[in-house]
Order: sequence, then C-alpha cells, then structure tokens
Amino acid sequence: MTLPASAATDLSPHALLAQRIIGNIVQASSPAVSPDGAQVAFVVTRVDMAKNKYYSQVWLAPCDGSAPARAITGGDHDGSPTWSPDGTSLAFTARRSPTKGETTLHVMPIGVPGETRIVATMKDGVSEPSFSPDGRTIAFLSRTRHERYDAPGAAEGDESWQAPRKIERFFTTLNGEGWVFDRPLHVYVVPADGTGTPRNLTPGEFQHGRPSWLADGSGIVTSSQRHDTWDLDFATDLFVVALDGTVTPLTAQTGLYGVPAVSPDGTTVAFIGHDDPSTDPQNSRIGLVAVGGGEHRWITTELDRTFETTAGTVPPRWVDDHTLLGTAEDRGETHVFRVVADGAAPVKVTLGPISVKGMDARGGTIAYCASAVDELTDVFVITDGAPRRLTTFAADYRTKCMPLTWERFAVPCTDGTDEIDAWIMRPADFDPSATYPVILNVHGGPHTQYGETFFDEAQFQAAAGFVVLMSNPRGGSGREQSWGQAILGPKHHAAPGSGWGGLDLDDVMAVLDTALERYSFCDPNRVGMQGGSYGGYMATELAGRFSHRFKGICSERAVNNLFTEEFTSDISTVFRVEHGPRHIDDPEAYHSLSPIRNVHAITCPMLIVHSERDLRCPINQAEELFVALRLLGKDVTFYRFPGESHELSRSGSPVHRRQRAEIILDWFADKLA
Repeated sequence: MTLPASAATDLSPHALLAQRIIGNIVQASSPAVSPDGAQVAFVVTRVDMAKNKYYSQVWLAPCDGSAPARAITGGDHDGSPTWSPDGTSLAFTARRSPTKGETTLHVMPIGVPGETRIVATMKDGVSEPSFSPDGRTIAFLSRTRHERYDAPGAAEGDESWQAPRKIERFFTTLNGEGWVFDRPLHVYVVPADGTGTPRNLTPGEFQHGRPSWLADGSGIVTSSQRHDTWDLDFATDLFVVALDGTVTPLTAQTGLYGVPAVSPDGTTVAFIGHDDPSTDPQNSRIGLVAVGGGEHRWITTELDRTFETTAGTVPPRWVDDHTLLGTAEDRGETHVFRVVADGAAPVKVTLGPISVKGMDARGGTIAYCASAVDELTDVFVITDGAPRRLTTFAADYRTKCMPLTWERFAVPCTDGTDEIDAWIMRPADFDPSATYPVILNVHGGPHTQYGETFFDEAQFQAAAGFVVLMSNPRGGSGREQSWGQAILGPKHHAAPGSGWGGLDLDDVMAVLDTALERYSFCDPNRVGMQGGSYGGYMATELAGRFSHRFKGICSERAVNNLFTEEFTSDISTVFRVEHGPRHIDDPEAYHSLSPIRNVHAITCPMLIVHSERDLRCPINQAEELFVALRLLGKDVTFYRFPGESHELSRSGSPVHRRQRAEIILDWFADKLA
C-alpha cells in the first residue's frame, strides 16, 4: 500500500502507517435527541497527532437531514450534551476553568436569545448531567476530594504534603483514575440558571452512579453500594435520594443493579443488572422496580443476550410508560432493541452488521451512533422508516485511509456442541495467488466480543501485509449466558466450567486450524499471535502450550499470574466470582490456571508490552514473565510505556498509540518473515 507523503520523514513505514490510521480518526458519540425529536446533539472527537492530544466538541444536526451537522461549541474537551425539558437549552461539560484540572458545566441557549453560561466549576470532573423535569435544576456526578488533596503544597502536586491514607476496604483505586476511595463519585445539584452553587446530595464515603430524576422533581434515583460489606459481597443497589438528602433504598442487596431510568409517569424505574453478584459473567438484563421499592422483575429474559455491551452500556430509554429501548450484543453485532414492560421478546430495531455505541430517543425519533468494520462511528436517526445517516465521518475517513473489510465464517467447536463466530481480514493489495503471514488475535475480557465495528488494530495489521484472524471463543459475550460461563473455574459454586485456558483455548486453536485449512493464502509456517488483558493471558498460555505452532507471540497488558493478580490489581479479590474459591483459601486453583506455570516450555519469541500505570493488570504481571523468560535464556523483548494505563491501545496518548503499533508491526514483520 502506498503511504501518503509526510513531513515526519524520520518515521518508519510502520509508524507512518499507524499515524495515518490512528491520526485521521474523527467520530461521533453521546447522541442526545431534543424533546420534540427534531434535532440531535452529539459529541465529535478527533485525534491530533501533532499535539499528541484528543479534542472534542458538541455538534448539532436536524434529524430530517435538511441541513448539515455543525459544531456548536468551540472548546477543546466539550462533551455530555443534555437537553432541557423545553428544548431551549443544552447543558454540556467542558474544561474552560483557568485552574488546571477543573471541569466546568455550561448551559447554552438553543433557538432562543441568550448567552452560554457556566453553572458549575468542579475540581474533579463532571459527568452525566441531567435537567430536572421543570428545567430549573441540573443533577450531575462529580468526585468529592478528601481534604488531603488541598493541603498546602499537595494542591500543587507535591504528595509529600499529603496526609496518609487510612485503608479499610478493597477497591481503593481504579485503572485510569488512580485513588478513588478518597475521591468518591457523588451526585450534585445546581440551579440551571447559574445563580447558585453546586450542592452535594450524597456526601460521605460511598460512590454513586448516574442520576435519573423523579417525575415530580423531588429527588433522583441512583445506584450505589451503601452497605458495610459491599467490597466483600459486591451487591449494588438502587436508591431514591430526595433533594433534602434523605436516602431510601429500592432494592435489598440481592444483585447488581445500575443505570436507572424513571418512567414518564414516575411510577417505575428501569435498570440493567442481574441477581447474583457472586457469579460473573452473566448476561445483564433490563429490569423494572416500583419507584417506591419492592420486588423487581426482569423483562428481557426472552432474549438471552447481555444489555451490558462491549461497545458501551446504554441506559434504558423510555419511549412511553410501557415501552423502552436498550442495546444488546448479538454474535459480534450490537443493536437497539425495543423492549416492552410485559416481558415479551425484545424486537431488534437496527439491522445489518453494525455495533451501536450510543442511543437516545425522544419525540418519536431514535438517534444512535454506530460503527462497522470499515466505517468510523456516524450518527443515524430513525423517525418513520429506514435509518438516515446525519454525519459523514466514515466516508471522510475512507477517502484518506481506505479501511478494509473482512469475511465472517463459523467454526465447529471441537466437542461438537456449538460453533464459533470468526472473522478473517485479507491484507492490503491482496493477491489470491500469494501466501501471507497470519496474526491470530484474541480479545480481552474474557466476557467481551470482537465484531462488526471499526478496529484500528485489525486495520493496521492488514495494511502492513498480514492476514488478520479474530474470533469469539467460549467465555465471551454476545451469546447465550451458558457460552460466557463455559470457562468459569472447575470449582465454581454456581456454574463450574473448564476454567480459563480450557474450552476457550480449544476454540481459538480450532479457529486457527480451520482458517489455515480453508484459506490457502494463509501461510501455516508464518503464524503469530497477539492478545491484550485476558487476550494477553491467552497469548502467554498459547506460548507455553503451543509454542511450536507460532513464530512469535505478543503478550500485552496480560494476566500471567492469577495468584498475584488477586493481591495487586485495582479489582483484587473480585476474581473469585469467575474462578470459584478465594485465592487465599485455594492458591492451587489460581496457580493451576496461570500461564507463568508453563514458562519453561516457551520456545517461540515473545514480545511483552505493558503500561506502567496499568492498575487492572499491574506492571508486575509483565515483570514476572520477563524475569522468568530472561533467566531461562528465551527470546524475549519487553516494552514499558510510561504514564499509560490499561487503556493504552484504545485511549492512550496518540503518540504512544502510534509507537505501540510501530513496535508490534516491526516485531511481527521480523519474526514472521
């Protein structure tokens, strides 16, 4: 493939390729439909490789397509558009405070005279803004910082001035956020006209989720873990918080319940979750509970798919008092489904090989953001017929980068019980008479899915001349709950399975074997493998058990030692919901599933990529593997990325994303030559 001219002549061909694929990304998210259904606001995010930053603005488009979409804010980090009930104002978040790190909440007039005003300035973020039914008040989430952060000197970033942290529970940090137990997310309210100051509705130690207003405006519904043993039993409940601060539980520590949405008539709360916090994964459903509390019921049981999606969980949207919309996965796709309160089978609203990543509905209009394998995320609306595309980000990207598509195929499970969904992407400038090196990819999770969405990893692998092979083995999402639970630990109390590295590994190897047999352009003597997070676990596991099948394996942000992971991760102690016993009670249950146990058997070259601020799979996971391989005299290369979290490949700095791609492509080009 011919690369465009670049002033950055010091960049290698693979770096230029990655810069083109990553640096030209511009796409939409967070659609918000006006109350009358006539307009949709959304966020547009773009990559600026030269400045090594991401920028976002709020855009607006008429839903009938009568005028092109246009930017209506001019900030660098604008987001979270939210309409007032009368449709004359739009709230949004920004970073326009002169004080570094602060987030501002703004309200701008739409279609009426007036000025954009700042209604709140918060030290530690603003998210999920929501107008009260009368439009006079806005509720939102923000972190409330302990006074240690504002001590003399500490406020300037010198931690030597901070008081010590007293740790009494688990889950004190969060990947990408750092310390959170002393910065809990709280619900705030503030006058929408800018005449008042924000007031904390939920002070104290407990964190809270997205607020949804009661119909009479007397309070909000939110999710939280407000009981003493929440870090041991993991239960998450729904609560009504009145404007005077009174907190009333709606559920009783019997499950995981979140993202509430109050019905238009104010009698019912819809939410997403499941009933057993001690078992994960599960297919999360949409449920209903009376606004006064009591027994809840699930209304999507006729569709055995999860409504908590890899593409991003969307809160239920009420269409009327008996009908809702939600998004669910389905075998590599993610769609909008129409859901009815009586529990009848949900009906798919969107069609085709797409992944819906955001959705809203008002005034008879459904708006959603969706991507396809060769298309960036655009905004679509459905009014009275077929979807209408309102933006052209996918088309604009196609002219610059020529993204590739792929072929979907199915592979029988080796035990004959089902079939595995798989995809193969041919390399750029494909010649059917030639043979090509293959990179086998395994997704993270494990309860996530590959599928019909733009994936820069696949695009730059194929553009560099590799065949890209991907699949959704058992343990992943997008299928029946039993599919996701097939690899729970052999000693799991509820649904014992093969454990990680069991049926999932069988499925991955079945996909590889089938592809090599079915597609003659795949060179069986030049096969590599790459995976991140749980996919990194699978990379190291494959290296220890099938080294002879691979010319090189890249293990990225991996879990290599499940036992030490349960002591050091930001979600330490939670893995028992997948593996079964606690690690302190049955260490062997964790050692027996850990890829590090087979390090002596690794003979293929290994590339280790990890971020130094990764809290989900801490850097010690990479260090343990590197130390072992180096001591054993193995062929190992180790790259550490400073300042990055577990999300390096998705939202790390643009330059680090380019450098990561360059490292991986250069390494595979050498090992699979």
